[in-house]
Amino acid sequence: MASLRRLSPRPLQFAGVGGNLMKREGLVSEFPMEDIAVMGVAELLPHLVRIWVRLRQTVTAVMDFRPHVVVTVDAKGFSFRVLRSITDAYRRLGVSRPPLVHYVAPSSWAWKGGENKLKNLADTLDHLLCILPFEAALFKAHGIKATYVGHPVLEDAFTSVATGENPAHCRWWIKGSKSCSRQDFGLQSGSTVVCVLPGSRAQEVKRMLPLFESALDLLADKVPMLTAIIPTAPSHVITDAVTEAVKSWKTPNILLPYASEKDKYSAFAASDVSLCTSGTAVLQLQMARVPTVVAYRAHPLTEWLIKSRTKLHYISLPNILLDSPVIPEALFADCTPQRLFTLLCQVLEDSEVKEQQAKAAEQVLSMLVPPQQSVLESTGSLCSVENVFDWRPSMAAASTILTLLQIDKT
Repeated sequence: MASLRRLSPRPLQFAGVGGNLMKREGLVSEFPMEDIAVMGVAELLPHLVRIWVRLRQTVTAVMDFRPHVVVTVDAKGFSFRVLRSITDAYRRLGVSRPPLVHYVAPSSWAWKGGENKLKNLADTLDHLLCILPFEAALFKAHGIKATYVGHPVLEDAFTSVATGENPAHCRWWIKGSKSCSRQDFGLQSGSTVVCVLPGSRAQEVKRMLPLFESALDLLADKVPMLTAIIPTAPSHVITDAVTEAVKSWKTPNILLPYASEKDKYSAFAASDVSLCTSGTAVLQLQMARVPTVVAYRAHPLTEWLIKSRTKLHYISLPNILLDSPVIPEALFADCTPQRLFTLLCQVLEDSEVKEQQAKAAEQVLSMLVPPQQSVLESTGSLCSVENVFDWRPSMAAASTILTLLQIDKT
């Protein structure tokens, strides 16, 4: 949204559904984004009625707003239904609909028979913004217009968490001061610090935090002066759930409610290791070069579906891109307190494991940078690419959207 404002020759007005960061850019959300933040088949069932109501509300809001372009972000189950409903609504009115853009391509490449589901996607949207380097070619091969715009995690290098000593284009490394961060958090000298990231969805937090608590209890028996730092997502639902859960923890902990990106990277800088639910946070930890253990549990039905249908051997993106278990993973039935404890000890004690993760981070993050040529092609005459800030993923995404609007008007 900020990059769209920077590039657009005209004033912009936003409407839709979003979280706190989008609200800071001027969005008045139609309803709390948490209402549709549900992942998994079995997990979805109890919320179907509410999500259907929110779907209809979203489509009605779009038709009332009459936008020049509609951009949906991730959440393909909800987003694609919104896009199809918008197309139907405009067809009934007998008028042309605005361009429909989806940001974050569906991971069809990860599932058995996934490419068969791409047949009708070209009729659902006009352009796909891809965040992984191999995706654009895959979707273009199926007749879907797509642009690789780079991974949004790299945006962190351009925020207040980055320093002049570590410019964004330099190895994609947000390097904080360990001693200063520990001092800011009031940590004692010699403390072993674990950054705990239980997830950004309510069902993830509910499922993962008890496992993390038990693993840390085991670790505390072996590691003296153990402390957990827990940044929470900027959501009152998540923050309230984590706050209530950690009240009974035996392991001393520092809670960072509604953590900003700066808070989160300060916590990363202070940490010796991270225990993280699989998700985007894994890449953020790589940006900070924090040795990490990844964990994931879901409803048994969801786990069965994943295991029976996926092509992949790993769940975290760095391991998928490198096709190697560089980051230790504890998944499904293997995700037990004892297993998490064992992996945490391995990462804490083995300097070679830490070094391998650091090297892998540099390799993975360099793969996620938007290619210069695609940025030049998408920006066209909209802006001049003067410095590294114009290579950021949001600039590539925003310029692609604005170029699409220009083409649509001609």
